[in-house]
Amino acid sequence: MYQICVSGAAKGQSVDLGRRMAQDAGMVIARAGHVLMTGATTGLPHIAASAYKQHNGAMSVGISPASTKIEHVMKYRLPTKPYDVILFTGMHYVGRDAFLINSSDAVISIGGRLGTLHEAMIAIETETPIGFMEGSGGTSEEIMTILNSAGREVQQDIIFDDDAQKLLDRLVKLLDTENRKYLDLFE
Repeated sequence: MYQICVSGAAKGQSVDLGRRMAQDAGMVIARAGHVLMTGATTGLPHIAASAYKQHNGAMSVGISPASTKIEHVMKYRLPTKPYDVILFTGMHYVGRDAFLINSSDAVISIGGRLGTLHEAMIAIETETPIGFMEGSGGTSEEIMTILNSAGREVQQDIIFDDDAQKLLDRLVKLLDTENRKYLDLFE
């Protein structure tokens, strides 16, 4: 069982484009028995978390930018459901993003705006496997251009697909290969 992060737009056009993809991502992560991680926010991460719980996911974890539940709801205007656990970091969005990605074994990125791009760059820099849902709009559609501009080539831990199940399967295969000596730790 891995901790799989779903990263994506909290609002904007890619929420409409990526809605079905986020639902599919939450569903396939639940069916595979993995833990779902998100930034405990609205939009695509919330849609994925809701689908995850509808499909009897084992554990959904939200990582909040707020320092308390009250701040999470009142200041940031973020949801508390459908999470089994919310960790209140008090690290605002920038710190929350780093905490979220570094707590995840892999990331599925759907659509997005600046926060999603930030999470993607953290994943790429920390060599956390990341899969981009193609056709979801937003910053996820611009990753190849950004990597090219930065002089970075696509590595094996940066993958693209338009199907949530295939993307998850490829990420899990990559994780299983990376962790083959320690797979019993992920049971």
